Amino acid sequence: MSTSKVIYKGNLRTIATHLASGQGIITDAPLDNKGKGEAFSPTDLAATSLACCMVTIMGIASETHNIDIKDTEIAVTKHMVSDPRRIGAIDVVFTMPVIKYTKKEKKILEIAAKTCPVAMSLHPDIKQNVTFIWA
Repeated sequence: MSTSKVIYKGNLRTIATHLASGQGIITDAPLDNKGKGEAFSPTDLAATSLACCMVTIMGIASETHNIDIKDTEIAVTKHMVSDPRRIGAIDVVFTMPVIKYTKKEKKILEIAAKTCPVAMSLHPDIKQNVTFIWA
């Protein structure tokens, strides 16, 4: 069974539908690549997927080890390079909730984030700059 269906709507816009849930995402080409920039670009989604995957795997680890990570915030910055045009680096900055985490808990969460499936799937030329801000 397919995971998703993508329809090109013209004007550099797509609509992607997750087939199991029916949820949709719109993408637009970015302003710096002939687009309107009115929605996530495909490369924005790739960078954002890294952060979503990292925190999801951290969530699994947090449930296993009874660590509270609710309300963790993540800032994502994508850096494009040219020749060929591609993602050169992704900055992922985690601002953790105001909780006293032990050294062991911090290590568990950081390892979980850095070994998520998206992180392991990205090309090694894409630099992943991951920072944790602990309260």
